Amino acid sequence: MVDWQVTANTINCQAIAEEVTIIVNRDWTVKCSGCDKLKTSRRAQLRLIERSMNLRRSLECRGLQCDRVTDYIRKLKSEEPFQPVPGEENK
Repeated sequence: MVDWQVTANTINCQAIAEEVTIIVNRDWTVKCSGCDKLKTSRRAQLRLIERSMNLRRSLECRGLQCDRVTDYIRKLKSEEPFQPVPGEENK
């Protein structure tokens, strides 16, 4: 088990052309502020379309399967010290 309760990282997400915060909890559940905002706000979705038109490129949130999210989780897991599975310490 990890030694922390929650960790967060703010990045410039190229998929939606804005800063987002990726939040990872102790149990490895994850949230992305950009993804959450786009899922709940029609206004945010319209602004994304407008930004996409202004930049003349397609902007689209891929949700929690986004490479930025999965790379951050992978990085955190690689930094964790080896923790034996309970009951398998003596094997």
